Amino acid sequence: MKPVRSMVLVSSDPESIQKGAQEVFQRLQQEVQAFGLEEEIAAAMVGDVGRHDAIPLLIVYPEAVIYGPVKPDDVRFLVEEHLLKGRIAAGLQAPARELSGRIAWLSARKGTLPAEQRIVLERAGLIDPEDIEDYIAHNGYEAVGRALSEMTPAEVIEEITRSGLRGRGGAGFPTGTKWRFVAKTQSDTKYIICNADESEPGTFKDRLILEGDPHSIIEAMTLAGYAVGAHEGYIYVRGEYGLAQERLGKAIQQARQMGFLGEDIFGSGFAFDIHIHSGAGAYICGEETALIESIEGKRGEPRSRPPFPTTYGLWGKPTVVNNVETLANVPPIIRNGAAWYRRFGTSSSPGTKVYTVLGSVNVTGLIEVPMGITLREVIAIYGKGMKRGTSFKLAQTGGSSGSIIPASLQDTPMDFDSFARAGVSLGSGALLICNDDTCVVDLATVLLNFFRGESCGKCTPCRIGTERTHQILTNLSEGIGKLSDLDDLLVLADGLNQLSNCGLGQTAAAPIRDILKHFRAEVEAHVRLKVCPTGVCSMSGRQAKAA
Repeated sequence: MKPVRSMVLVSSDPESIQKGAQEVFQRLQQEVQAFGLEEEIAAAMVGDVGRHDAIPLLIVYPEAVIYGPVKPDDVRFLVEEHLLKGRIAAGLQAPARELSGRIAWLSARKGTLPAEQRIVLERAGLIDPEDIEDYIAHNGYEAVGRALSEMTPAEVIEEITRSGLRGRGGAGFPTGTKWRFVAKTQSDTKYIICNADESEPGTFKDRLILEGDPHSIIEAMTLAGYAVGAHEGYIYVRGEYGLAQERLGKAIQQARQMGFLGEDIFGSGFAFDIHIHSGAGAYICGEETALIESIEGKRGEPRSRPPFPTTYGLWGKPTVVNNVETLANVPPIIRNGAAWYRRFGTSSSPGTKVYTVLGSVNVTGLIEVPMGITLREVIAIYGKGMKRGTSFKLAQTGGSSGSIIPASLQDTPMDFDSFARAGVSLGSGALLICNDDTCVVDLATVLLNFFRGESCGKCTPCRIGTERTHQILTNLSEGIGKLSDLDDLLVLADGLNQLSNCGLGQTAAAPIRDILKHFRAEVEAHVRLKVCPTGVCSMSGRQAKAA
């Protein structure tokens, strides 16, 4: 990309496009040409920049001025004032608020918050995701070039292992270990699968990566394929992610045309190609073996394990299944080295974590921060505090399958081991911040309603357990529960956790255990006093019975 005086970025996440971002971008190109500024001004549509209150957003660099929401009719005035005359276009600036998903250079120029260390999102919101040359200009395909020309497959696995990278899908399993299992398994065929199903409510981090930096996943999968001896990969994308699928398709086509996919990549003799597989909206297909069944054309139901996918995966062959965020860490590690990566995060959980911040905070959106940050820091620094007149009560991590974190744990470092010692889980990366108006019984009822609807029904503990727990919680919320119901909930939770065939049923037990461990007095108030302390539950059952 040739040097220019100004760079203009237009947000192009699905919501921005729905609100006219394409028309804004086209008008911008027309006005730049009309004023004869083509040689001085560059423009690009970028992915989600983490702020949705004023979209479409238009950001002018190097001044880091944010305009929004911008309409096509606003563009001529904006170009004339800012790009031609060099002054702020009055009345078009976005409301004074930091971007939750700050672009790397924007954070540095603003200087008002602790800088995020961008690893996974280093290019998202900064490059044109549909231009492979823009990706290459920002160190794209450098890692795979280095690996294929300077490293053996075993050395690539060793570098990932030494980095300490752990799976970002929720389980936190060491990535290097998983790759080594597949590499050591003898087979004529092996596969790499990118799990981009991302069906956890409140989680959209993977979507942003796919829409804003699709080539990073292609590069990462190629590296994984080289490391374990696989020559074919699949990206299993959530069916609702239409824009992500479109951009991935273009990225794969561009990579093939430039020789980064296909035969003899970088003249190394190594061949690798990638296919896109669209999901059909089943939450259960986020579980890796159900996902594999779906790719094979079967009903999306989890397999019994062992054997694990590392030895018996797609079509019975050894398979690596990694989450989008996990894979996005791979090229930077190979490019910069394991020692560099371990400078961030904690000793047992190196690197960064991408979180979607939702709920009762002043600023919601997406952040990437070092592993080990605390909830208190996330709320105070990146969420700009709780909304006026409310106080922090709890947070739910990782969507429906995450834990309910009470205020007493808000200073616990958010890494895999610290959370495990505290009896909670980090989950996939959604942080639902709840204030003191939240009823834990109502929250758990909503979650179990979700689980019972999404259960595939294959195993009895999950099929019956989620239905029964939802009914008990509903009774509690309506004021017709009994104290013995609380003991029944614990028995059911234990059964779900111990006997369910997959993670859906196992994690469905988490909200039950958490509310009874940390908020038992509030739960008992629904039984003993027949009241909801927060006033959320209607107690309709009690009222109907009294009548």
